[in-house]
Amino acid sequence: MDKNQYLDMFIDESREHIQTINDHLLKLEDNPTDETFIGEIFRSAHTLKGMAATMGFEDITNLTHQMENLLDGIRNKTMEANTDLIDIVFEAVDHLEKMVDDIVQGGDGKKDVTAILNKLEQIESGRVAEEVAVSAEASLSSPTDTKERAQSQVFDNFELAVLAQSHEQGYNAFNIKVELRADCILKAARVVMIFEVIEHVGEVIKSEPPVEKLEEEQFESEFQLTVLSKESVDELRDRIFKVSEVERVDCEAIELEQLVKEDQQDRKEDNNRPVKQKSETSDDKADKAPQTASNQGTNKTIRVNIDRLDALMNLFEELVIDKGRLEQISEELKETALTETVEHMSRISGDLQNIILTMRMVPVEQVFNRFPRMVRGLAKELDKQIQLEIRGAETELDRTVIDEIGDPLVHLLRNSIDHGIESPQERRSSGKDEQGTIVLTAFHSGNHVFIEVSDDGAGIDRNKVLGKAINNGVITEEAGRSLTDSQVYDLLFSSGLSTREEISDISGRGVGLDVVKNKIESLGGSVTITSRKGRGATFSVQLPLTLSIMSVMLVEVQDETFAIPLSSIIETAIIRKSDVLRAHNQEVIDFRGHVVPLIDLKQFYNVPETRKSESEHHSIVVVRKGDKMAALIVDSFIGQQEIVLKALGNYLTHVFAISGATILGNGQVALILDCNTIIK
Repeated sequence: MDKNQYLDMFIDESREHIQTINDHLLKLEDNPTDETFIGEIFRSAHTLKGMAATMGFEDITNLTHQMENLLDGIRNKTMEANTDLIDIVFEAVDHLEKMVDDIVQGGDGKKDVTAILNKLEQIESGRVAEEVAVSAEASLSSPTDTKERAQSQVFDNFELAVLAQSHEQGYNAFNIKVELRADCILKAARVVMIFEVIEHVGEVIKSEPPVEKLEEEQFESEFQLTVLSKESVDELRDRIFKVSEVERVDCEAIELEQLVKEDQQDRKEDNNRPVKQKSETSDDKADKAPQTASNQGTNKTIRVNIDRLDALMNLFEELVIDKGRLEQISEELKETALTETVEHMSRISGDLQNIILTMRMVPVEQVFNRFPRMVRGLAKELDKQIQLEIRGAETELDRTVIDEIGDPLVHLLRNSIDHGIESPQERRSSGKDEQGTIVLTAFHSGNHVFIEVSDDGAGIDRNKVLGKAINNGVITEEAGRSLTDSQVYDLLFSSGLSTREEISDISGRGVGLDVVKNKIESLGGSVTITSRKGRGATFSVQLPLTLSIMSVMLVEVQDETFAIPLSSIIETAIIRKSDVLRAHNQEVIDFRGHVVPLIDLKQFYNVPETRKSESEHHSIVVVRKGDKMAALIVDSFIGQQEIVLKALGNYLTHVFAISGATILGNGQVALILDCNTIIK
């Protein structure tokens, strides 16, 4: 088998299963007796084991196999899902994640997992010893243990009637559990072969999962059958084992008399049971119904490689450039038929753009999913009690933004955990709950997505931040007196500034928030801080929906054309040269009561002068970066246009205040201004 063709699928599905294990382990810790969660964890671990075995990643296979033993113990209630055990399983999952990451990086997925395997085995050996003791005791008191296990299938009235009637005709009933090998590829075919083998000597009257799901391979590697036959247990087992790729067969006879008696007893108890319990059962069914519907909806999607979507996007970008060219030709020729065709093409390309952008949108949940586990680990490390609430995880962002936003959010969360949330003792002494809360929220607003990290911790101490900034020379004491709270909090984004007295591995080191801010601004976004001392702080990140196509204002500076993102523009205006003032050796204007610095783009970018202007007026574009503004002098406005952002390439990575370039309809290249860099 050529494994490389399945490698991408293996990596994607492995990550999904590891995420599922992480999510459900957290839920299991809160609800240790809930069998749903342990079932989900077991299924994901089991599937991961099978996939890894098929692909030849032995260390992943061994580790997941040992994990399964522990999970099986929890599932069978011979072990308790306490925090210590869950810690070790989390540790094992960390190793799995690293091995998968290694495969992503082109490695062989090998890792020394001896230590974690030993830990898992030690717990497992304790369980085995306990099981042996329990088993020995049970064998003395209950010789019918095997019968009970054999009768683990639940039968309805019709099936019980069939079983009873068959018993009268001399048939025996068997409960057969079949496990296929983990590397079995055509599971459905094996199931059909097993059914054919059994039907030569008997009849299958029930299967778990149902036959339809077995045919569609909607099971992992185990399935259970109830079989009527006149053959012996050994004969049935031997016949099934003749089918290749069968790993294990457990075949046990069903005690029909006992089964019927228990059924009658259950019916009596059901009749005497309060009505409320029945309603709970119906509620459960109601709960399951939408899940089933949801699963059906999920089946309508297909998995597409992101590279193909990128290729589609690149082709569409070329189409947008050609559309701009056609619009220009149409304007020059003024042919009615051509104009109508171009307008129609513009509408179609607009719809096409929406569809392609929607295809690239993924829920921000993909980033948020890894945070509950991280918060749990850091809270334990710092001996704090922290609850993480996630809201708006279904909010969608372009895949390119999703890939970039993870690290800044990790830093903001670590900052809230380390600096924001107080210790339980501090919270108790200040009249708060011992458990702090961090809320991670995402929501759409206009053409932007906002992500907020809020905590109910100690908040930001204005005087402490100001004192640190003055001591570090970030700001003078005199200038600090006039700053608003918001401006003081912004000082936290200064390089090398940290209010933490001691350097920790969690956050701080004075290189954190400035890096976060730079990263977010490089994505065309911004970050702001609000806080109330003693009540908590909120970091609000504003991000564009997509980075590939943007709306800009095209302006002319001498013979050069520049593109200014509309998201940065407040307004355009024409001012008299006599209205230009000077302050601190800088030209400024009075813009609606604000003193705004004036920047001549011709001088700023050293554009060669090809024509002189005798006009008494300046054309300006007022741009902003957060609360700060600047007015850019241009020669003329061309107009608004949607452009495709193109990177400058590896040879032009450090061009100041230029975020990229675009190709215009006339074939010329226009540079895109980076207003966030211009306004310091």
